[in-house]
Amino acid sequence: MFVILRDENAPLRNRAPRPAAPPGAPGFGTGSFDAPMANPIPPAPKLESAELSAKDLRDVTRDPAVTAVAREMPTRLIEPQPLDEVRTEDAEPAWGIAAVGADTSAFTGAGVRVAVLDTGIDTNHPAFAGVALNTRDFAGSGIEDANGHGTHCAGTVFGRDVDGSRIGVARGVTDALIGKVLGDDGSGSSDMLFRAIKWASDEQAQVISMSLGFDFPGLVESLVDQGWPTLLAGSAALEAYRQNLRMFDALMDMLRAQAAFSGGTVVCAAAGNESRRNIDPTFEVSASLPAAAFGVVSVGALGQGPGGLNIASFSNTNPTVSGPGVNVISAATGGGLRPLNGTSMACPHVAGIAALWWEAQRASGSPAFAGAVQARLMATCTSAPIDPATDALDRGQGLVQAPAMAIG
Repeated sequence: MFVILRDENAPLRNRAPRPAAPPGAPGFGTGSFDAPMANPIPPAPKLESAELSAKDLRDVTRDPAVTAVAREMPTRLIEPQPLDEVRTEDAEPAWGIAAVGADTSAFTGAGVRVAVLDTGIDTNHPAFAGVALNTRDFAGSGIEDANGHGTHCAGTVFGRDVDGSRIGVARGVTDALIGKVLGDDGSGSSDMLFRAIKWASDEQAQVISMSLGFDFPGLVESLVDQGWPTLLAGSAALEAYRQNLRMFDALMDMLRAQAAFSGGTVVCAAAGNESRRNIDPTFEVSASLPAAAFGVVSVGALGQGPGGLNIASFSNTNPTVSGPGVNVISAATGGGLRPLNGTSMACPHVAGIAALWWEAQRASGSPAFAGAVQARLMATCTSAPIDPATDALDRGQGLVQAPAMAIG
C-alpha cells in the first residue's frame, strides 16, 4: 500500500498569471517576472491510499499535483524506559514543571488549541475535567486509551491537578484534539499518522505533540514474512523510510505555507529512546522519523543528576531541544498518577511550553504565527541548569523555558 500526498491547488498556482514587471525595471523589460502573486493560493493537501504497481507508481509521480508518494510503513509508540525501581512516592512531584519555568509563568496556554497524536486518552480521568476533547480514532480500536501512553502524555501537556499534585504544563488549555494513531498494542501506520496530522492542521491546532516513531525493523520483518528475501526486504524498507521522510518533509512544507492563512502549527516529536549510554557512552542513536523531519521540533530527555540536569542514557542524540523526561509523573489510565521515563515524556513538556508561547505571542500584540512561536521557543532555551559535561549534540538548543511575563 502506498500513501499519496497531493496539493489540489497546485494546478491553480501553475496557471495563475504573474504580475507584470514595473515599467522600466532593469533587467525585466516589459515581460513578466517571478514575484509573489497579489492573491496567493494556499496549498490544499489531500491524502490518498492505493495499491500501486511499478507502472502506476511512475504514472503517479508524473502528476504535477502529486507532492510525494511513500510506501506505507508501520509506526510504534516510543516505549517508556525502565524506572529502575523508582516508585511514584519516591519521585519528585512536578520537578519538570519547575525546570521549564511553567510554575512561575504568567501564561497558562489559554485560548490555544493543542493536539496529542498517540494511543488515545482516558476521557474520564479527572486530569481532563473541563477540557473539550475533540477526538478521532485513526487506529480503529476506539478513542479510549487501553495502553496508557497517550493519557500520560496528554496529562503533561494540559492536565489539571490531581489530588493536589500538578502534572500539566499548560493548564489553561480548554480545547484539545486527541488523535488515536496507535492501537492498544502501541502499533500503527504512517498512513494513520499523516491523516491525523492533516486532520489536526485542518482543525486549526496550534501545537501538535507526538511521541512515536517509524518502525523500520517492523517493516523488514513484515516483508520477510510475506516471502521477500531478507536482502530485498531490507532494501525495500530503506527506500520506504526515505520515501516517508520526503513525505513528511513535503507535508511540513505545506503546513508552513498554510501559516500565512491559518497561523500554522508547531509540531513537536520525541527524538526516540534507542541510545544506550549506560552500556557504552558512544552508544548513541540519532533522532529518527518523525522527529528527524525538517521543521519538526525534536525533543531529547533530561534527568536530574548531581552535576545538574543531564541527558538520559536512552535519549537519542541530535534533538532540536530538550525537556524533562525522567521520573515524570502524569495521568494513569483508570485514574491516579504514575511516573514514566522517556523522550515520550519530554516531548509533551515542550508541546506545553509551545502553547504558553502562543499565548504570550498573542498577548504581546506581535504577529502570532507558528514560525514566530517556534523562534521564541528556540531562542529562550537555556543550558544553565544542564551539567556542563553534557554534549551539546545531545541536548540541542537546551532546556525549553516558559515565557515569564508579557513580551514586547
